[in-house]
Amino acid sequence: MVTVLGSGDSLLRVIEAAFPAADIHVRGNEISAVGDPSEVALIQRLFDEMMLVLRTGQPMTEDAVERSIAMLRAEANGSGDGAETPAEVLTQNILSSRGRTIRPKTLNQKRYVDAIDKHTIVFGIGPAGTGKTYLAMAKAVQALQSKQVTRIILTRPAVEAGERLGFLPGTLYEKIDPYLRPLYDALHDMLDPDSIPRLMAAGTIEVAPLAYMRGRTLNDAFIILDEAQNTSAEQMKMFLTRLGFDSKIVVTGDVTQVDLPNGTKSGLRQVQDILEGVEDVHFSRLTSQDVVRHRLVGRIVDAYEKYDGRAGEERAGGAQHGRPHPHDGRGSHGK
Repeated sequence: MVTVLGSGDSLLRVIEAAFPAADIHVRGNEISAVGDPSEVALIQRLFDEMMLVLRTGQPMTEDAVERSIAMLRAEANGSGDGAETPAEVLTQNILSSRGRTIRPKTLNQKRYVDAIDKHTIVFGIGPAGTGKTYLAMAKAVQALQSKQVTRIILTRPAVEAGERLGFLPGTLYEKIDPYLRPLYDALHDMLDPDSIPRLMAAGTIEVAPLAYMRGRTLNDAFIILDEAQNTSAEQMKMFLTRLGFDSKIVVTGDVTQVDLPNGTKSGLRQVQDILEGVEDVHFSRLTSQDVVRHRLVGRIVDAYEKYDGRAGEERAGGAQHGRPHPHDGRGSHGK
């Protein structure tokens, strides 16, 4: 019962907070719920799913319980299709490394991971903290370890978020390094840190700015383009046409965080119009509901979306009344 209810009843408190209209009672080894029949049915489903997860030997956390409740509610409201259960989502292992297992935490994350298995080119589009890059890199390491590919190529466009490269000290490689640092950090989570320099020296893992991809054909590789919202339309086309035989491409980005100079169209925004519906190309869209960082990050993303919606309406109203709106200096996306 401790594993079901949590240490100090921490999981039970999460469930009680999520179902305030129902009374949940625990006596010995029995749990009973009284209240609205639909809510009681959801509580029963939740405990069934929790038991399935616990039987695999994986512990339940407060976060996992909250995500399970969200999935079950979506299914009950008709916004989910019921194809995957919370237990299936929470027990799908991608990669086990250094005593920890990387697995999807939300339904959209599971579908994103499954799409990477099924399609040659996958776009993971969503806000910060939704695991777009992290899960793609876990799939890349898994593909390398299972010999589906012979190398991993990780790349990002070197576009400054409010800083100029020229003002940073050091060589070109050292100047580019801050942009690539998040990719190195994720690699360190997934591989023995001592093996990474050796794999990079051998060319098995390559971490490079997007400009270094021009003129190459990439065979037998798992290629990840991160921060793709900061590619121009020409760069995106150049990158996608690098695809060689027996390779897989995952492109990740957040179309609400474009750092391109004013007037430059984001290649990630444009490519959705061009490639949507093309066979063997898949677009996975993640939302603030899929944020797996601190739960406050999801609320921050939602708050910014609301603010931007209001600001957009005010600008539209100002334009209709002939008032120019002030330029805010944040590129062509008006943020």
